[in-house]
Amino acid sequence: MTIRPRLSRSIPFWILLVGSALATALGAWFTFDTLGTMSTTLLDGTATGVDVYVGQVWAVFGAILLASGLIGFALALTLGAASTLLRPTVAALTDAEPEAVSVPDQRAETSALETSDARDDEPAEQEQPLTHDEPAIQDGTTGATPTRETDTR
Repeated sequence: MTIRPRLSRSIPFWILLVGSALATALGAWFTFDTLGTMSTTLLDGTATGVDVYVGQVWAVFGAILLASGLIGFALALTLGAASTLLRPTVAALTDAEPEAVSVPDQRAETSALETSDARDDEPAEQEQPLTHDEPAIQDGTTGATPTRETDTR
């Protein structure tokens, strides 16, 4: 499972946030500056056709930028809320079922001690090293099951 970085470390999120801020600021500037100029010139009676007709286009363009910036902020807020709600949970490293703890039986220990005392008189068998029947592959594994040297097939 791949773990995504937090939203505050996501570059596309920051691009959305900064782009929304720029669009909102630029749109507000275009809209309010153009509408202010238009209202001033219309009230003074010094308005020309360019001020009136072209000014309306710039005001609409500014309003579109302003609205798109606000939509971007709403989208960033939605992404922030969704990432908080959908944050992956960290799985606990503990087992789901606790292992059973066995309490040694004292009778079993004493019988084991008695048998080990009896075996001390006998010579201990030496363990034979484990070997593999097949030659090693390049990566060092054979895939064969380990056998004792004394085993024959």
